[in-house]
Amino acid sequence: MNKLASRRAFLRGRVLRPDRSTIRPPGAVDHSFFELCHDCDVCVQACPQDIITIDAQGWPEVRFENAACTFCGDCADACPTGALDRDRVSDWPWRASFAATCLSKNGVTCRICQDICDRDALRFRLQLGGRSEPVLDTDACTGCGACAGACPVRAIGFERPTQDGPEVSA
Repeated sequence: MNKLASRRAFLRGRVLRPDRSTIRPPGAVDHSFFELCHDCDVCVQACPQDIITIDAQGWPEVRFENAACTFCGDCADACPTGALDRDRVSDWPWRASFAATCLSKNGVTCRICQDICDRDALRFRLQLGGRSEPVLDTDACTGCGACAGACPVRAIGFERPTQDGPEVSA
């Protein structure tokens, strides 16, 4: 039985609602991921980068603290339920975003995210008073998470950009 409709969760007063702001593994089928995923943890075991973990509600989630995603598709290939689709791995919707705690935004010279980005998606625009504002090229950014793992103050999050601007943050 799926966790969304679990009798045990209902009786414990925990009607689970999927958190759409959490980063799910590459290839997650948006419209049916939560119906198809059955908490088998196969994607966690298959990830060679060891960036897929299980969140507090029992769903697979991507965390970039120690490594970046290479979009190899091993998690999708291993998924027995179809919750992760290999053909959708390249359609990763997440892009980097910067919190107010970014060192450069606060007058401390730091460019580690720019240095580690293989796609040159990050630049810094000088501001008055010696500060620099991080600027992201969303077309160049793959959302791999290399910058997030390297940030010394964990000021880089991820969001799904839309045509009207940011949609959901993680």
